[in-house]
Amino acid sequence: MFQSVEIRRAINAQDVAEQAASEILDRLLKAKGKFHIALTGGTVGILTLKHLAAKEATKTLELRDLHFWFGDERYVETDSPDRNFNQANEAMLSLLKIPTQNIHQFPATDNSDNLDQAREVFEQHIISQFGDVPVAMDLTILGMGPDGHIASLFPGHTHKASLIVAESDSPKPPPQRLSFSMELINASKEIFFVVSGVDKAEVVEKVHKDPECDLPAAKVAGIGQTLWFIDEAAGAAFWSC
Repeated sequence: MFQSVEIRRAINAQDVAEQAASEILDRLLKAKGKFHIALTGGTVGILTLKHLAAKEATKTLELRDLHFWFGDERYVETDSPDRNFNQANEAMLSLLKIPTQNIHQFPATDNSDNLDQAREVFEQHIISQFGDVPVAMDLTILGMGPDGHIASLFPGHTHKASLIVAESDSPKPPPQRLSFSMELINASKEIFFVVSGVDKAEVVEKVHKDPECDLPAAKVAGIGQTLWFIDEAAGAAFWSC
């Protein structure tokens, strides 16, 4: 598969979400057989799911073979509003008749002993779901923080090679998180970034203009296409160059 990077310009966060939702729906409608998609939290990530849920064609999806994952999750109680799953469930998942077993939640503090054990359990779960096939998403949706972090992979933090990583000291609360590793993210056939806000402008420019950029967002590259949806505020410095 040919590796490519494409940047789509959007007016604002709503436009980012609408453009991304249209492209996601296109992939889901074309999917044949099992299709694994990793969702993201954050304001624009959840807004994207709301736009996706609102589309008439979404109601026609064959959900039996669609598997929903999360690129990262806050390690808190199951019913915490901080969990990406709970936000995504309200925005879209609960509105569709998705088989329960096709939604793969990370462990929470009330159904696992500790962060490291939760990481090991979930890594074994994802391996078991793919069987003899290499573990890889068909599509991964990512946001990006003002510091250039993606999922729960933060600048300056290192982790042992694995599919799932445990972050015990996140620079933004809550401190404990579970995340896809960079290796698992980059194994995805396609990756969509949804980025909005002037606080991202400096990092967007650095990621796309500085070949020496060492931020996590700069290290992301899908096996096939990596598609960025960036609004005018987030791309202000990049497009002024």
